Amino acid sequence: MSNITQVVNLVEDKLKILLENYSFLKEENEFLLKKIATLENQIAKEQQLFNEIEKKHQTLKIAKTIEGSKEDRRETKLKINALIREIDNCITQLSE
Repeated sequence: MSNITQVVNLVEDKLKILLENYSFLKEENEFLLKKIATLENQIAKEQQLFNEIEKKHQTLKIAKTIEGSKEDRRETKLKINALIREIDNCITQLSE
């Protein structure tokens, strides 16, 4: 009988340790999920900032080319043609 009691006590002790570990891991998981959400939000903001800077850079390149720089004339002409095609597509879609 004493042996059964010892086994039950051992099982109870292991169960308590297991529950403590579960609680700790659950809290840690919640913390990490919040951290992931925060980091994903930060990445999205930085990606948006990068896109804005990239657009400004492209605009500056076009302005420099139009200004008289001979380096990127072909690229600027292609960009202007692409913008014109995009405007034409928009007009076509609006007229439908």
